[in-house]
Amino acid sequence: MNRTPLDRVALLLVIIGAVNWLLVGLFNFDLVTAIFGGWLFNGTISFFSRAIFTIVGIAGLFSISLLFRESAHARE
Repeated sequence: MNRTPLDRVALLLVIIGAVNWLLVGLFNFDLVTAIFGGWLFNGTISFFSRAIFTIVGIAGLFSISLLFRESAHARE
């Protein structure tokens, strides 16, 4: 399937978000807030951490569209 650059960026951000949640689940360590400030679980979060979470969330919503796209092989 051909992916646009936007598709690739969205998938990369979703993977980053998944790795962050894996770290939260296994080790109770939030990499995003460790890098950009704050602590998600006690309510203190920096603007930059909130922006990263928002961007990753939007990428996740955009990636839903990838589920419903036909591949080039299916159209032939």
